Amino acid sequence: MIALVIAGLFVGREVFVPVALAILLSFVLAPLIRLLQKLHVPRALAVVGVVFVAFAGITALATVMATQVTQLAGDLPRYQLTMREKVQSLRGSTAGSSALERAADILQDLGKELDRPQTDAARPANPLTPSTAPSGEVKPIPVEVRQPDPGALQTLGAFITPLIHPLATTGIVIIFVIFILLQREDLRNRLIRLAGSHDLQKTTAALDDAAGRLSKLFLTQLALNAAFGVVIGVGLFFIGVPSPVLWGILAAILRFVPYIGAFISAAFPLALAAAVDPGWSMLLMTAALFIVMEPVAGHVVEPLVYGHSTGLSPVAVVVAATFWTWLWGPIGLVLATPLTVCLVVLGRHVERLEFLDVMLGDRPALSPPEIFYQRMLAGDPAEAADVAEEFLKERSLSVYYDEVALAGLRLARADALRGVLDEARLERMRGTVEELVDDLSDHPDQEPTSGRTVDPEAAAAVDASAEGLGTADLPVLAREDLEPRFTGETPILCIAGQSPVDEAAALMLAQLLTKHGLNARVEGAASLSVQSISRLEAADTAVVCLSFLDAGSPAHMRYAVRRLRRRMPQAKILLGCWVADATIAEGLREAARADLVASTLRAATALCIELARRDTIGSSQAVTTASAA
Repeated sequence: MIALVIAGLFVGREVFVPVALAILLSFVLAPLIRLLQKLHVPRALAVVGVVFVAFAGITALATVMATQVTQLAGDLPRYQLTMREKVQSLRGSTAGSSALERAADILQDLGKELDRPQTDAARPANPLTPSTAPSGEVKPIPVEVRQPDPGALQTLGAFITPLIHPLATTGIVIIFVIFILLQREDLRNRLIRLAGSHDLQKTTAALDDAAGRLSKLFLTQLALNAAFGVVIGVGLFFIGVPSPVLWGILAAILRFVPYIGAFISAAFPLALAAAVDPGWSMLLMTAALFIVMEPVAGHVVEPLVYGHSTGLSPVAVVVAATFWTWLWGPIGLVLATPLTVCLVVLGRHVERLEFLDVMLGDRPALSPPEIFYQRMLAGDPAEAADVAEEFLKERSLSVYYDEVALAGLRLARADALRGVLDEARLERMRGTVEELVDDLSDHPDQEPTSGRTVDPEAAAAVDASAEGLGTADLPVLAREDLEPRFTGETPILCIAGQSPVDEAAALMLAQLLTKHGLNARVEGAASLSVQSISRLEAADTAVVCLSFLDAGSPAHMRYAVRRLRRRMPQAKILLGCWVADATIAEGLREAARADLVASTLRAATALCIELARRDTIGSSQAVTTASAA
């Protein structure tokens, strides 16, 4: 099926290329038409007027380019002497040039000897003609056949024939653009029918959103590339490079080609600068102009305007450029990125085309918790820490632990319950989480004031995280702000409920507590056994936080709480049940008869802060705080 589609695109490129150009132009022109319609301009008049103005501008640019090319072609012979002198100077300054010149001369002489026509004396005799002609014989007169001078119609046909194809293509594009803009809603409804009409509201909203995003993207890209071309043209004008308008327009057009477009557009003015200037200053200034402007446009201006990337992975951009160039030639290279962006946007909004987003988009194929889980399984805390640091540019540490890390640990716990993760691998995961927690120890738990991530995985995690969670920073308590029982060495004890991943969650909670001025230590699940619980230090412990990732073991929670009460009757027992539903957590608290409950690390930290502050009112208010958190 895919092969048939590709074959159809290749065979029908004379039709599909104008259609693709028309679709892209319709995305660019649609906002202008909507603006005119808001001003009560009839739709047909708005469409025809906008299309006429757009193609008039395109024709004007093409005319300017043709004029500049004609003028440049007439001036090129004047630059031959300058180029010849520069080549000779380069030859004279190149080491070993004399040997190369001698070798070149030898090859040139050999070529002349081989191409020299044979003399009559050396020419072999033709057996069909006598070797010597009679002295009185007259040699034949050479005859030359000439075509008659072309008439007016032939001259006109020779002039018009090269223009037929581009004029026909332009006419087809104009017709398609007008009909697409006039029948936009009807085409949208037909696309909804193809995509699936079982949920009209969702599909309609998705397609409208996709069209709006594409229009904004193409308009922004057109404006940025046009500004880039203007800057290049003005810069080349002041540098003194001939035909600066031509090179500015070419730079704007070729910048639609990803990665290599700007370098291709720089090659022509660089060669011309080398030919015009007897010295090297014009060449160096031209090179400096492109070297400075392209990184500024690509890495400074575009991220500020776009916010995020266009949604394509770098590999997809290269593959798309190669594919469309092979399929449709140079025009395919220019259209590669816009066409691929259209496919990715459709893949994100149309369920049947989701594979396009997975294959071509820059969004990770796995969810942020799945990526975290995979990194922990692979024993790769360094890469996980890199992504976490990018995430922390936009969210706080507690949000990362709650939204990404805990969710990933829940996946590990679910696999352990299914029997696909043994104890040894769970223990290795705990060690990897411990290394990650240590790598993030320098980051405070507060909302970042500036910075924006550029990492696709971190950006996906930021987009998936709850915006309201963690927007208000939790306070950092000084020693004088603490109740006397919280001023000890480790007043808070975090204990794993059952498995090593429960201990991993406890490690994250202990770090968050430490960052807010509360000292905490972590114990493994083995410390809850009858033989080991007596070894726990009970005198200085004010709060015990039990860490459970599994909500399916209330009996184990109840027995753990009972043993801790016997060992530490003075301590508050906080049940950390790291499940997504706070209502389920509250039911487990009642079943386990714990004092407090929290379903997130941030809520548990807020509860401990409330208990440790001197102005605390009691555990009832703490429970209310936990529910609010």
